[in-house]
Amino acid sequence: MTPAEFIDQMLPGARACQRTAGIPASFTIAQAALETGWGSRVRGNNLFGIKADRSWKGPTVDVPTHEVVNGKRIAIVAKFRAYPNWAACVQDRAQFFLRNPRYARCFNEHTGAGWARAVAAAGYATDPNYADTLVSIMDGRRLQRLDVLPAEVAP
Repeated sequence: MTPAEFIDQMLPGARACQRTAGIPASFTIAQAALETGWGSRVRGNNLFGIKADRSWKGPTVDVPTHEVVNGKRIAIVAKFRAYPNWAACVQDRAQFFLRNPRYARCFNEHTGAGWARAVAAAGYATDPNYADTLVSIMDGRRLQRLDVLPAEVAP
């Protein structure tokens, strides 16, 4: 799948998430692109690398991944949440951010770049360059233009 095809597939769900949860579409798409290599690595339909902690009661998938621990990148196998489809994953991620108090400050942000910095500051990823990488993806594909939602169609 090309990046353009990935963006096209992600856009409806990303915009729906922006409408209902206030998470910019540019951030949703950039994060999914980074976490999946533009859709080339999507195990269990998990687009965002959300791990399955003790609170997760749904299906899981074991995935080889990397973490940065004490400044060193190490290989691990981690348990991740699994979903029936991408839409369910996008919806669950919105709920993950909404329900987790450590991400409350993210909702003060209204741009994809602001969300990238706020999520990184809240400890979403162990990669110290996580926010910069997301912003680079947004800038490189001009994803910020997708944050302007089309007008709702009147009934």
